[in-house]
Amino acid sequence: MTVEIPLNPVGRQEIHQLESILLFATLFRPEVIELIKDPAERLTWVDSLAVAAGAIAREKAGMTTSEIARELGRTEQTIRKHLKGESKAGQLVRETYELIKQGKLDELIKTIEMIEKGGLKEVIAKEEYEKLMQEYEKLKMEYEKVKEELEKMKQTVELENLEKAREEIEKLKRELEETKAELERVRKEKKELEKELAEAKVKIMELQSRKVEEAKVKELEEKLKAKEEEVNRLEKLLDEITHEKLELEKKVEEFEGLAEEWRKEKEELERKVNELLKENNELKQRLEELETYKIKFENIKDKIEKIKMELEKLLE
Repeated sequence: MTVEIPLNPVGRQEIHQLESILLFATLFRPEVIELIKDPAERLTWVDSLAVAAGAIAREKAGMTTSEIARELGRTEQTIRKHLKGESKAGQLVRETYELIKQGKLDELIKTIEMIEKGGLKEVIAKEEYEKLMQEYEKLKMEYEKVKEELEKMKQTVELENLEKAREEIEKLKRELEETKAELERVRKEKKELEKELAEAKVKIMELQSRKVEEAKVKELEEKLKAKEEEVNRLEKLLDEITHEKLELEKKVEEFEGLAEEWRKEKEELERKVNELLKENNELKQRLEELETYKIKFENIKDKIEKIKMELEKLLE
């Protein structure tokens, strides 16, 4: 018999059905049973797995993170960790969902259904059945207890949040009224200060026109003198820079003249080198011709020696 599991639940009933199956299927996985053997850690694990199962079941129903957080009475950060698999509980429940989806936990789901109906005696021994039933009932009671506490916490948190929000609104209203009154008072004081400032400015202008003119003239004369000294210094500096510029231009002209002379000397040297190369080539050619004549001369010399020897023989 195939067990119908709402993998994408619609409505509260299917959400709770998927939530319960995810929780109990995860609890009965061998690695999870090892994790919850310690009674001191069991309640914490059941709580975390229950929240993770509730979060993933609601996620599959299309609820947002904030909606899930409000409904389960947890922070959005906690819900996000379970959904992303950043928490161990979220990782385990997500793995259980994928195993159910792939049909790899059908036997485990059937076993959970049989536990609910009291038919587990058909598949396991009596002792193991009683032990497993005790464990199952304990886990179920702890789950129901956690679920009940979650509901209470949710209601308490919602009431506290509502009351806090009202108190905050009233506080903000009072602060707003106080701020408005303070703003009005400051505006009046500002107008009075502006009036006093205008009157003070008129008085200052009158005093300045009567008493400060001489000091102002003296100050301007000192500033003018300082500016004249600055101008003289700059003019002197300009003369020095101009003199240096002329010197540099003269040196540049000299260097350009030397460069022109060196260019002409270079061209003359290149011309002489070319002539020497040409003469060298001609000498080489003449040497080659003379070498030919030298060979011919040696041959003639040999012939003359032979003829001379023959003449000597004839004369004898």
